[in-house]
Amino acid sequence: MRLAGPLRIVALVVTVGLTWIVVSILLGGPGSGFPRIQQLFTSECGTLPCPPRARKYKCGLPQPCPEEHLAFRVVSGAANVIGPKICLEDKMLMSSVKDNVGRGLNIALVNDVNDLLKFIRPLHEGTLVFVASYDDPATKMNEETRKLFSDLGSRNAKELAFRDSWVFVGAKGVQNKSPFEQHVKNSKHTNKYEGWPEALEMEGCIPRRSTAS
Repeated sequence: MRLAGPLRIVALVVTVGLTWIVVSILLGGPGSGFPRIQQLFTSECGTLPCPPRARKYKCGLPQPCPEEHLAFRVVSGAANVIGPKICLEDKMLMSSVKDNVGRGLNIALVNDVNDLLKFIRPLHEGTLVFVASYDDPATKMNEETRKLFSDLGSRNAKELAFRDSWVFVGAKGVQNKSPFEQHVKNSKHTNKYEGWPEALEMEGCIPRRSTAS
């Protein structure tokens, strides 16, 4: 008596049954303690739609600047390891990636610079000056340099000391002190790094200079 036919039917039933059990387990059927395979194909927010990601504007600002304003971000160096960054209107003026930063004061006048006194003395009225410290901003500063930064709107240039962190945005011919400045003293009691304070990050919107006469 041939049993091939019935055996095939039994094998088919067993295969279907096992397939159903495996699928039920993988999909997290009732009583299953296994993770659901469908989670591999869903977002981190589950079945609910994820909230929209926060939009970033020029230089990574969380909000756009008003008309006739320039977006900027200035980040000081972290200890003597991570270099500073200066971004203006979504253009990275200075950074370690661009390989145009160094220890001391990193300054951008919308073009790269070298000798401090040589390029700050002849600045034109209204020129924006962006400064980010790296490692040590103060050791080589003399009284004339400090006065020049004070004239550009700095409140802290005169008291900068060894390995302080400092970021500053000023302008030639300003009448008042700049609102764009941050300064952290080098102190062994409060330093974030061994021998250096925390890095500073400052961002905002600067009014464009009026060209009206």
